[in-house]
Amino acid sequence: MRIHKEGKEGVRLNTAIFLLIIAVVTATALVYDWAWWVLALVDGFLLWRIAFVIRFFRDPERPLKEDADGVFAPADGKVVVIEEVDEPEVMGGKCVQLSVYMNFYNVHVNWAPVGGEVTYKDHYNGEFVLAWRPKSSHLNEHTTIGVRTAKGHTVMFRQIAGWIARRIVSYPQVGDRVGQNSKFGFIKFGSRVDVFVPLGSEILVGLGDKVVGSQTLLARLPKSNK
Repeated sequence: MRIHKEGKEGVRLNTAIFLLIIAVVTATALVYDWAWWVLALVDGFLLWRIAFVIRFFRDPERPLKEDADGVFAPADGKVVVIEEVDEPEVMGGKCVQLSVYMNFYNVHVNWAPVGGEVTYKDHYNGEFVLAWRPKSSHLNEHTTIGVRTAKGHTVMFRQIAGWIARRIVSYPQVGDRVGQNSKFGFIKFGSRVDVFVPLGSEILVGLGDKVVGSQTLLARLPKSNK
């Protein structure tokens, strides 16, 4: 299983702690017979912890899909919001918001739903309410990215920290070009990604649908960007 670069330090740290504690407990067990059952419990817990970290930071290989008019899911998870909203920050008015909620067990890699030039990026240090709640989009810590596609559409996506999440990683900068379904970031622990598309886009998913990042089409952009 391949580990995402954001998790490699954690795996190394947990492994080092595991080896140190095992050495101490083993040395104790050689002196005190009762310590052998402690060794077994510690072994089991630490091995579970390492396995959890490795699984959480897994970075699956997926076929690259491209669709100039398509907007792909930026993350694995469940569609929890589909609604028309007013978004002045990047979209300049009315648009459609689609939100994908990632639970604790989903892959937490984030993929760019469209390709194009990064025209906007901003980070907001906010609160940490439950990510599935609608107000988390504005109140929680989040990073917002706006991309202008080759056909002139603007699509915005926002990484939102959750109740447990405390770190959002986002790589592109303003002026960069991102490829559709390229890996653009990572959110640690349960969280959510919002995607904002122009009015007139064809919505291809429904509330409660489970989606696969970089593989499931959320929407198809309008034929015209006017």
